[in-house]
Amino acid sequence: MAGRLSPAGAAAYLEGLSPWPEEFGLAGMQRLLAALGEPQRRFRSIHVVGTNGKTSTTLMAAALLRAAGLRVGATISPHVRDWAERIQVDGRPADLVAALERVRPLAAGATQFEVLTAAAFAEFAAANVDAAVVEAGLGGRLDATNVLDAPVVVLTNVALEHTAVLGETRQEIAAEKLAVAVGGARVVLGEPEWEPLARSSGAAEVIVASGGNLALARAAAELFLDAPLEAAPAAELIIPGRLERRGETPLEIWDGAHNPAGVRYLLDQLPPGRYTVVASILADKDAAEMLRALARLGDTLVATRSTNPRALDAAELAQLARPYFATVEAQPDPVSALARARELATGSSAVLVTGSLYLLSDLSRRA
Repeated sequence: MAGRLSPAGAAAYLEGLSPWPEEFGLAGMQRLLAALGEPQRRFRSIHVVGTNGKTSTTLMAAALLRAAGLRVGATISPHVRDWAERIQVDGRPADLVAALERVRPLAAGATQFEVLTAAAFAEFAAANVDAAVVEAGLGGRLDATNVLDAPVVVLTNVALEHTAVLGETRQEIAAEKLAVAVGGARVVLGEPEWEPLARSSGAAEVIVASGGNLALARAAAELFLDAPLEAAPAAELIIPGRLERRGETPLEIWDGAHNPAGVRYLLDQLPPGRYTVVASILADKDAAEMLRALARLGDTLVATRSTNPRALDAAELAQLARPYFATVEAQPDPVSALARARELATGSSAVLVTGSLYLLSDLSRRA
């Protein structure tokens, strides 16, 4: 084992790990946690699963628990600005180097997400948190976070995504996600249609919380504490890449809506007006449906490509966009694409940067 990681070395270490397992399952994660002394058993948790809105719900629930006087950990994925966003204690990024150093000597063969999740749990245990709010990565049943026995589970919503792994119907995907509700967990749902499935999965109590991510977070925190809470501490939270205002003249908003359901939710939350859209979309998403929805905002789109290898080429995305937008340009470099959108928006429209959190991450590092 080499010497202690530097901050840059921590990022390089994580980026060198495989993002995908050879085979989905919990065995590797369970071995790693056993070697760490089962840190996930040293705190109670809220487990957040779903297709969209998980990060916002996770961080809002953590903010509400902090406001109630608890010491709280939170772990999210992916990040927008840097890796340290993924592990937080009391609303601040943890010492990522220290968190990784606990895990690295034991993590041979582990995936990137397994290492980060184990590092988060070990950090929370070391910090003696009273509670942790944990965002699932992919699905639920076979996700590395499904080691918690959380007393409260949140299912934000369900859309068709990762169908090769999670199932080809929303019902199958919901079942994969609700598989984390074990041991009589209390379940908060953003969509009422999953109540029978939640109960058949073993939920001791089911609450349907309409009203978006804030309502979900509040309901989950109230169940966790068995006490009513004011929503203000969560409502005031600024979350990178989620309806994030990055400029005012013109108005510029960044949001990582990455699938049709996420785009539809975004459209309902945006301030009214005409927008020039900058977008990068991954090839495994329904790009045409996303573009069709985004065209409600305005008639101009600048297509670009994030550094994620699954991203559509800018020219290909532009071609897909032309049936929906009167003006379409392709700018392969994200920084150039954003600069061009700002030029096109001058005096007439706002700017929306969307389609992928990976695009926002690229711009955060370079713009």
